Amino acid sequence: MIPTSLSTVADQCAGMLVAAPPNLEAVPVVSSVVTDNRQVSRGSLFVAIKGERVDGNSYAGAALKAGAAGILTDNPQLALNSGAAAERVIAVRDSVKAMGKLAREHIELLRSQGRSDFTIVAVTGSVGKTTTKDLLAALLAERGPIVAPPNSFNNPIGMPVTALRADEHTATLVLEMGADHIGDIEQLTAIAPPDVAIVLGVGRAHLGEFGGIENVAKAKSELVLGACSGAPVILNADDKRVAAMNTLAHGPVLFFSTHGRISQVGMEAAIYASDIRVDELDHAEFTLHTPAGQAPVRLALVGEHHVANALAAASAAHVLGISLDHIAQVLSTVGPASAHRMAVLNVAGATVIDDSYNANPDSMRAGIRALTRLGQGRRTVAVLGKMNELGEQSLDEHRSLGGSVADAGVNVLVSIGDDADMRALREGAQQRAAVDGREIQTLMIADVHQAISEVPTLIASGDVALLKGSNGSLVWKIADELMQLAQREETGVTTAVEGE
Repeated sequence: MIPTSLSTVADQCAGMLVAAPPNLEAVPVVSSVVTDNRQVSRGSLFVAIKGERVDGNSYAGAALKAGAAGILTDNPQLALNSGAAAERVIAVRDSVKAMGKLAREHIELLRSQGRSDFTIVAVTGSVGKTTTKDLLAALLAERGPIVAPPNSFNNPIGMPVTALRADEHTATLVLEMGADHIGDIEQLTAIAPPDVAIVLGVGRAHLGEFGGIENVAKAKSELVLGACSGAPVILNADDKRVAAMNTLAHGPVLFFSTHGRISQVGMEAAIYASDIRVDELDHAEFTLHTPAGQAPVRLALVGEHHVANALAAASAAHVLGISLDHIAQVLSTVGPASAHRMAVLNVAGATVIDDSYNANPDSMRAGIRALTRLGQGRRTVAVLGKMNELGEQSLDEHRSLGGSVADAGVNVLVSIGDDADMRALREGAQQRAAVDGREIQTLMIADVHQAISEVPTLIASGDVALLKGSNGSLVWKIADELMQLAQREETGVTTAVEGE
């Protein structure tokens, strides 16, 4: 962040200091923005947000003692009650919206006073956002100092925090933009209109919130509509709903495809893969084709579905002038940068795939495919939690997923929880296995706390296991326990991929 006085910050976010500072010299300078009081350092603006369990305003006084320059709050009285000095408290109507206003002002300042080549690259999609963001961060570092979000900071809180990390030296700001509702991405692009926009795919995430896949497509298209005038738009030509967004673009459109020059839906792609194959460790190898030529790539990520993510990142790099040789080299060497994206662990002789960050029907199936490829000739175990936010389609989607687990030949299905959705998952697996004459063992563990102790005993040496579920299913806690086991055995993460 470009250092800014607290009083100027108040003006930029349409707020007001609760009390005037005693003199101009007493006005502190803000040099960073945080929403977690544990991350406060000297010069931080602590944005106090009321969460489901904790109200950040209760920590306002402590944040100032830890060195914060000021507090941004929509509950100034609680902040004052916690010990915060009135002249250091900015009162606003809505802390999250005010932070977005501050980020928007900051972006405009960077465009006028920062580097002449300052560029915002934004990515959205139902699956693959975080892996693509991580690949972009590695590829575009060639341009100069880069800022990219940790993990999946893609909502109205996380994205502005990331944008505010950029300063006058930043060459590239990579942003991940997610949506739970129509209008969410429009709100984010209003804060940080991208100079390059990437849409990966339209899948069945958050169907219950959106009310249908066409509304998911409408939400993702907001990135294209919100891009800067003349901004290149990079679209997945293998997804008909994404390909159709080309009519909304304000600038040139670049298609990418995993199906060769002519995509799965008949679009001609400028960036594409040919000769795709997967090795015994489930790393995809292919020939990368761009307008600048072609080059061989062997992804360091696990899972064939990452070819599409790599092509999307390569497209942005090509548009921004990165050489083909550098693109191929980075794609072939960069592993995961975000947690719980199918990190592959060795635990007591078993291979454990941690893809527990999140899940939807499409990413679940991608994880199952990776499990069966890595588990060829070995016993396979799928430890699955619930897929949240699927609305009225939830039962059918869980039952269908169970059928897919059986079709894939998974040996053991362990469901975490015993609600209607998880029963449908097990029933779907059992019914499909019976029809096809397959054998599948289905087990139920009541909750994640029980699973933390039981799952390690269910996975034997030589097995390959997948852990996956929506974030709210808490399957990631099981993964954390297994990670600790792996660390105690003095082994670590060998590689990783993202599921959603």
